[in-house]
Amino acid sequence: MKLKVEGVEFSYASVEVLKGICVELGESEMLGVVGPNGAGKSTLIRCIDRILTPQRGCVTLNGQDIKKMQQMELARRIGYIPQNSSQVFPATVFDTVLMGRRPHLGWRSSEKDTEKVLEVLELMKIEEFAMRDIHELSGGQQQKVFIARALTQEPDILLLDEPTSNLDIRHQLEVLDVIKEVVRRRGISAVMAIHDLNLASRYADRIVMLNGGRVFAAGEPSAVLTQENIKQAYGVVAEVKREKGRPYIVPLRPVS
Repeated sequence: MKLKVEGVEFSYASVEVLKGICVELGESEMLGVVGPNGAGKSTLIRCIDRILTPQRGCVTLNGQDIKKMQQMELARRIGYIPQNSSQVFPATVFDTVLMGRRPHLGWRSSEKDTEKVLEVLELMKIEEFAMRDIHELSGGQQQKVFIARALTQEPDILLLDEPTSNLDIRHQLEVLDVIKEVVRRRGISAVMAIHDLNLASRYADRIVMLNGGRVFAAGEPSAVLTQENIKQAYGVVAEVKREKGRPYIVPLRPVS
């Protein structure tokens, strides 16, 4: 499944947030979207999932404009994990994750749907919470539930908006390890908006750096995460080291 973002522009009222964004996502690829606050990372993710409608440009899947796709068809192709899900109805963890099967369900859930939910709960290491109300969980645990719901959906493309924002260091690594393995094993692709440049460097095959609503740099982590790019886009002087062939960023100070 090939995703293409072509000349996408989006504004909130008179504030232009995305300006002619062009991005391509290949099969079995994990794309990291980075950039300072307000660069347009979350807006881009929402335009791809059709939560927002661009004023110009288009988003296509295998050449088909997503605006012309039925909602259920789109849901079978794209799984979206928001930055936070504060508006959650009371439900058990099991039932919340089962909602991810909605694009595949008939009149009622089947044994296959139940098996899929149990498989993903185990994969995310949250099977012990299956019958607990989701509101009883911590923010980090809830985030893992929402990721599990998207994985249960079995999409061709995962969209992740700051998937590690509520997680401690250990759970950040666990979650991204799982996502990377799912991308590799199932042959799907993922677009991940993320603040942490070192996590982006470690897990992304390619990186798109946004700044001021435009693509500031794009390519492999070593080509994008350079001292000069970080200085220009973030206004930060940083030291860029190498860790197993990938850049490792040590922020030093704001540009004076």
